Amino acid sequence: MAATQPRRNLTRRSTLAGEAAAAAAEVESALTTPAVRDSAAFFDVDNTIMQGASIFHLAKGLYRRQFFTKREILGAAYKQAYFRLIGVEDPQHVADARASALAFIAGHTVAELQQISEEVFDEAMSVRIWPGTRALAQLHLDQGQRVWLVTAAPIEIAEIIARRLGLTGAMGTVAEHVDGVYTGRLVGEMLHGSAKAEAVRALAERERLDLGRCSAYSDSFNDLPMLSLVGDPCAINPDHRLRAYARSRGWRVKDYRTGRKAARAGLVAGAVGGAVTGAVAAGAALRGRRD
Repeated sequence: MAATQPRRNLTRRSTLAGEAAAAAAEVESALTTPAVRDSAAFFDVDNTIMQGASIFHLAKGLYRRQFFTKREILGAAYKQAYFRLIGVEDPQHVADARASALAFIAGHTVAELQQISEEVFDEAMSVRIWPGTRALAQLHLDQGQRVWLVTAAPIEIAEIIARRLGLTGAMGTVAEHVDGVYTGRLVGEMLHGSAKAEAVRALAERERLDLGRCSAYSDSFNDLPMLSLVGDPCAINPDHRLRAYARSRGWRVKDYRTGRKAARAGLVAGAVGGAVTGAVAAGAALRGRRD
């Protein structure tokens, strides 16, 4: 009984994270987007919409602005890398690492992060958008469909990427804030894996979308729950596991990388990107401690 409790708690947090992301996206859409058809497209961000990890570029921008020290971010990354590389994911250890990272957020404002995210997009992200994936998103828009980003990155940066690309909106990891100030806690869990599927399902219900007519795009096998939820899944710049799975199911596969770059990107994304993103997205790169 005790062994199953952490898994149940994780499932509840994933559901809460998905619902929170969908609720935020619903509000954003209601303010800016007219009602369209009952189908939509859902795009992962890192290595799908853009080359590399968006959270890495945000963390780099925050570090340059002295929001946290090199020792702080390396410590958070080390903890996450340790869990991934040796295969140990004790729920209490993971919870401790997440709590430590989220401590960087408390006391800083949403407005601060939004402003810096705008600057970081111009400085580092805009030139890394994959033209092929951007064209696919535009095709869905031209067909009258809504296009949503679904990412583990903070919702603040996800919304900026979506707005700059002219998309409908975004769903991302939601950090709790009260009166515009971060509390240092997440709403539910990070928007990762099954939480993405929960977010898509919740949004589809609220927007009255027919998931059988929807599309989803991702580079990662971890997004299989989201990809399997729709009638038209597509693997973009896929890791080796997703590529094999997609081919075995007859899914579309598109790769906008070439040769050595594709192989290198796949290895780095799996070995380094996951470790850094997991640690930083939980909070260290979301907001740093003022020096």
